[in-house]
Amino acid sequence: MRLLSQALCLCLALALCLAAPPHHGIASDHQGQNSGDHHGQNSGDHHGQNSGDHHGQNSAGHHDSHHDVAHLGRCQGIEFDAIAPDEKGTIYFFKGTHAWKGFEGPEHNVTEFFHELDDHHALDHIDAAFRLHRDPDTADHKHHDDHDHDHIFLFLGDKVYSYYNHALEAGFPKAIHDVFKGIPDHLDAAVECPKGECQGDSVLFFKDSHVYHFDLKTQIVKTRDWSHLTNCTSALRWLGRYYCFHGHQFTKFHPVTGEVTGDYPKDTRNYFMQCPGFGHGTNSSERDHLQRCSKTPFDALTVDDHGKSYIFRGAYFLRLDTKRDGWHAWPIDSQWKEVHSDVDAVFSWDHKLYIIKRDQVYIYKSDQHYVLVEGYPKSVEEELHVKGHVDAAFVCPGTHVVHIIQGSKMIDVDLTASPRAASKEWPLPYKHIDAAKCGPEGVRILVGAEYFDYGSPMLLATGRIKPIPHSIADMLGCHH
Repeated sequence: MRLLSQALCLCLALALCLAAPPHHGIASDHQGQNSGDHHGQNSGDHHGQNSGDHHGQNSAGHHDSHHDVAHLGRCQGIEFDAIAPDEKGTIYFFKGTHAWKGFEGPEHNVTEFFHELDDHHALDHIDAAFRLHRDPDTADHKHHDDHDHDHIFLFLGDKVYSYYNHALEAGFPKAIHDVFKGIPDHLDAAVECPKGECQGDSVLFFKDSHVYHFDLKTQIVKTRDWSHLTNCTSALRWLGRYYCFHGHQFTKFHPVTGEVTGDYPKDTRNYFMQCPGFGHGTNSSERDHLQRCSKTPFDALTVDDHGKSYIFRGAYFLRLDTKRDGWHAWPIDSQWKEVHSDVDAVFSWDHKLYIIKRDQVYIYKSDQHYVLVEGYPKSVEEELHVKGHVDAAFVCPGTHVVHIIQGSKMIDVDLTASPRAASKEWPLPYKHIDAAKCGPEGVRILVGAEYFDYGSPMLLATGRIKPIPHSIADMLGCHH
């Protein structure tokens, strides 16, 4: 009996040893001396000096070591296999058989979000993913059904899966070449590029240093070599910007030329997820400016001629018309590099954006990605014939009068007059207004933590009873 017990114990120990997973998680890939880090000299990653093939057996980089790394958390600095938003704008980060939903929270098995993947494929990882947003009102897509304007495409090996509302569409998966003719298998990354940002509605596919521009209407593929751009293991279009991810870093690039401008690469953890010890804000004041729902008052508010709505605070701005893809604070100098921070008022007129900072006015051509008009900035007095500090300013659609707010008064200036001069001055029922804008629905003014709506500038100027106040936090979806 004793001999039998010893034999059983030995068998149990052997079974446990064979079942234990190997200890080669992401910590060794990114922290160790001979690591497989994206920049390591002896890296097994596809960028390393002694690198194995990108999909090879010996690679320790993209698409390998997928199963153990996710449990360490994305804040450890992992390299994602794919990144894509869904039809509601929630961004998914994929690694191996795991996925993270949004900018914070734990990992999940990818089949919790895309149930059919395991039914059709021995799931190991996702090569690439992108959301295709098709506007049924545009000429290129009038032949599509109303529901056929939001898909998530997932690429695995030589197959592509199309999801609508997280349900696999009939007939999928399909071979990649049957859906996107001329596009190779085993992709590294993919990203949508809509008309206006690319020449036509397109998808950019990445494999090694090659980029395949696939025109969705003509089905024509143009191949380019972007060797200057580090090989992308995932790509993302977010709020009109394009990002190439590699290792735990990312680079912003132009979708047509691949041009990179600015100080890149940057650490993904500072921008695309909430990680302890990471983030934009280096002090409490900066964090207050960054956080959409902080109680710090905003500096300016406007809507341009293209319907883009901006709100400014400190050195940052937010797009308010991009709720579908989430609201995010951006440095002002990433869009208007000459201004940098602390704007006082902003208004739009005649396809130009006017930014007032102290006693200077900067005018940008809004049709040309906000290019500063030659000869600017100029003094506010020279440009608008107004003296003193400007608190807010707005122009209503279809008009040519800018309403300039200074303390408890509003001055009207005809922008078509030459020379320009104040045509009317109105007393206001407010001691101070932080920001103001005018749209088809009327005038909105921001005062501290509240905003007030008026049907027109005349009602703002002549009304002596304040309308019902509303919470700016509610306007921004904070739900405090």
